[in-house]
Amino acid sequence: MTCARAATEYQREWTRGLRARITAGEPFAFANADTPHELFHAMDVPLVTNQWWSAVISAKQLAPHYFDLSEEMGFHPHLPRYSSLPLIAELANDPERQPWGGLPTPSILCARASSDEHARIFGLWAEATRAPLHLLSAPAVPDPAPEWWRLARDDWETLYGTDRLDLMVAEMRDLVAALEDLTGRPFDEDGFAERMDAIDRQERIFEEVADMIAAAPKVPMRINEQMPNVMMPQWHRGSDWALSHAAAFRGEVAGRIERQEWVRDDERIRMMWIGAGLWFDTSFYTAFEESHGAVFAWSMYLPFASDGYIRASHGDPMRALAARVSSINEQLHQPPWINAWMVHQARKFRIDAALLLVPEHDRFSGLGSLFAKRALEEAGVKVIEVRGDMVDPREWDRDAMVARVGAELDTL
Repeated sequence: MTCARAATEYQREWTRGLRARITAGEPFAFANADTPHELFHAMDVPLVTNQWWSAVISAKQLAPHYFDLSEEMGFHPHLPRYSSLPLIAELANDPERQPWGGLPTPSILCARASSDEHARIFGLWAEATRAPLHLLSAPAVPDPAPEWWRLARDDWETLYGTDRLDLMVAEMRDLVAALEDLTGRPFDEDGFAERMDAIDRQERIFEEVADMIAAAPKVPMRINEQMPNVMMPQWHRGSDWALSHAAAFRGEVAGRIERQEWVRDDERIRMMWIGAGLWFDTSFYTAFEESHGAVFAWSMYLPFASDGYIRASHGDPMRALAARVSSINEQLHQPPWINAWMVHQARKFRIDAALLLVPEHDRFSGLGSLFAKRALEEAGVKVIEVRGDMVDPREWDRDAMVARVGAELDTL
C-alpha cells in the first residue's frame, strides 16, 4: 500500500530524530506500552517504548543471543520475552552489539503493574540505571462487564469505578509533576485537552476503516499491511501527522473496495489473528492464501483503536485518559474482557477460523486467551493454537506450523 510505505518512511525518519535527541543527551523516558504515553507527548519528552525496543532488537536477529544469555545470568526461562528482552540487553552491557550502540541511561521509567513480571522487570531497570521509576497501579475491576466496549467510550465512570479512576488520576498527576521537574516546563492543560480530542478523532477514522473491511464482500488488504498503517500512527496518536495518515489510509482502503481489489479473488476462508504480531516472521500471515484461499481479515490493532482508545472527555481529559489506560492490557488478554470482544469481532468480520498465538512464557498474554478460545469455539469459530513467541524465533518451526495449520484448514 502507498500508505504503508509512507508510514514506514515516517517512522524511519522519526526514529532517526529520536535517536539523535537521546544520543545527544536529551532526557528521555523508557516506558511500557500500556502506560499513558499521552503525558510524555504533551510534555515533549522523547519516549522509547519497551515493547517497540524489543521488536527493534528482535528485527536485528539479536533475540536468540540475549535469551540464551538471560539463562546464563540466572533468570528462569519463563520470563515474558516480549517485555524482558530490553532488560536483558541492558544488563548484558554490550552496547557495541545493540541497535544504536545501546540505549543511553533513561531519565525516567514508567510501567503499569499489570502483571507480576512487569513490576519486577522495571524494578531491575531502575536498579541497573538508577533512573526514577513511576509504577502505576493496576487494581482489578471487582465486577467487570464482559461487553466492556459498549460502556467504555462514554460511561467509563460506571465501567471502571470512581475509586479506581481516582487512584489512576492521582498517580498520573504525580507523573506529570515529575515530568515538569525533568523538563523545567509547566504542563499545558489546554494543549493536552486538544490532543485528547484529536486522538478520539483519529480513532474514529480507524473505526470507519474497520467497518469497511468487515462489511466488504472480500478482504481488501492483508493484516501485515494493516499493522503499519495503524500501529505507527498509534505511537504518535493525536499528532497532525497521525490524523492525516489515518485519513489517507481510509481513502486508500475505500478505493480498493470500490475497485473490488481483493487479496484473493478466490477467497474461501476468513481468518483472524489473535495476539501481538509475529514480528520475526510476518510473512506467515500470507502462507495459506494460495493453498486454501484463506485470508486474515482481522488482527487486534485496527478494531482496538476505537474500542480501546475512544473515551469521551466529559470536560476532564485527565480522567478520560485514566479510563483509557486503566484496563487497556487486560481487555486484550484477560477473561471475561477478551471473551465477549473476540466473539463480537469474529461475528462482525464473518470469521471462519482464528489462529491464537499462545506465548507459553508470557502468562498474561498467553494463558488468559485460552478462555477466548473456548468462547469462540462455542460461537462456531474454529480455533487453532499457535504456540510461539512474538520476538523469540528459537523454537519456531515455520514449515511444521504451516503444515499443522494447513491440515486444520483442510477440515473447513
